[in-house]
Amino acid sequence: MFITGYAVMAGAAERLVLGYDSFGNICGRKNTPVKGAPLSGQDMSNKKYVFFLNSCSLEMQSLKISSVSLCVSSCPQEQLNSLEDLQSFARNNGSCLCIYSLNISSYTLNPKASELCPTLPVPPSKSFPLFNRCVPQNPECYSNYASVLISMVNEMDVFHRILSGILAGRDTVIGLSFLALTFSVILVLAFRFIRTLLVHTLIALVVFGLLFVSGVLWWLYYDYRNDPSTELETEKENVKFLLGFAIFSTIVTVVLLSLILVLRKRLQFTVQLFRIVGKIIGRISFLLFQPLWTFLILIVFWIFWVAVLLSLGTAGTAQTTSGGQVEYRALSGISYMAWYHLIGLIWTSEFILACQQMTIAGAVVTCYFNRNKKSPPSHPVLSSISVLFCYHLGTAVKGSFLITILRIPRIVLSYLYNILKQK
Repeated sequence: MFITGYAVMAGAAERLVLGYDSFGNICGRKNTPVKGAPLSGQDMSNKKYVFFLNSCSLEMQSLKISSVSLCVSSCPQEQLNSLEDLQSFARNNGSCLCIYSLNISSYTLNPKASELCPTLPVPPSKSFPLFNRCVPQNPECYSNYASVLISMVNEMDVFHRILSGILAGRDTVIGLSFLALTFSVILVLAFRFIRTLLVHTLIALVVFGLLFVSGVLWWLYYDYRNDPSTELETEKENVKFLLGFAIFSTIVTVVLLSLILVLRKRLQFTVQLFRIVGKIIGRISFLLFQPLWTFLILIVFWIFWVAVLLSLGTAGTAQTTSGGQVEYRALSGISYMAWYHLIGLIWTSEFILACQQMTIAGAVVTCYFNRNKKSPPSHPVLSSISVLFCYHLGTAVKGSFLITILRIPRIVLSYLYNILKQK
């Protein structure tokens, strides 16, 4: 709660998501003035895109892009070759590509217009959907633009690379989460209605699924490894993770096939077990909704966690430079908060899953060991939740904490590896 309050008060996640100009204005919203920056505090509600004045010659200086950036209402779709073209574009589209202090009518009259306007010719650009940046479409400009962004991401610390990875892969994570929910619901329904054929069907699906997953992972690994465009450090780490997942999936597949071959005569016991599961789900139909509740709680918690992380990543104080521009300096102690926040992610996620497991276990035990089969217990799921929160919450907290402790050394070793691998 302390970290959340601090992140909300000191951070500005909008700066990262919406983008901001060189004068401290966040694009796409109204802004408050920054002391010592005369061009700050402007209303940028209709100016949602970040435009760099010299997008074809960007340079990195201390993890910052050297070019002056502005908030504009639209990116130039065609190449602009002269100040007259800039003036015509501003009048026709309402998008001023020169410094805010320069009036549109002065584009061709002010002797300093060449310094206050973008470097000519201005290449055609297109708004990037993730961060609302105007990305140049000229091949040479785009190559330089991309290389600067790659260098900036590669030089970031682990904390900021986690942020960039979350934002870049959010669609994939959300899609896989919904896919996992769908499969879990299908499996629970299968327990209820398929029964006898479930074991053989499930084994066949698992075997073919693992073979398919292993093949896809190995194919993706070789495809990524031979891709010359893999320059980002995060992409290189993804290749390593793909190799690890491919090896792990292959080992699991081999072990599972061996177990099925050796224990094929004992599958009948599993069939009987699943018949009992089907009967219990028939008596406690509310168990069918249990995965959905856990899924929704986890989604809400993860959205909250990412929002706090974004706020921590943008926590900084605004400082003005000699040219009236604004820079944000990171506050001390933020990295320690980020690591503690990461521990909170693992611990709380495991705690939510532990609560689900104990709720299901309590409901099943109440129903299975009920002596009077004609009078089943009323509301076993709600009763199990009540017992969990009254008597066993410490068990769930302690168990999830032990799992967290076992995972922390791996995270620390990965962090040390990333630091020392260049030494």
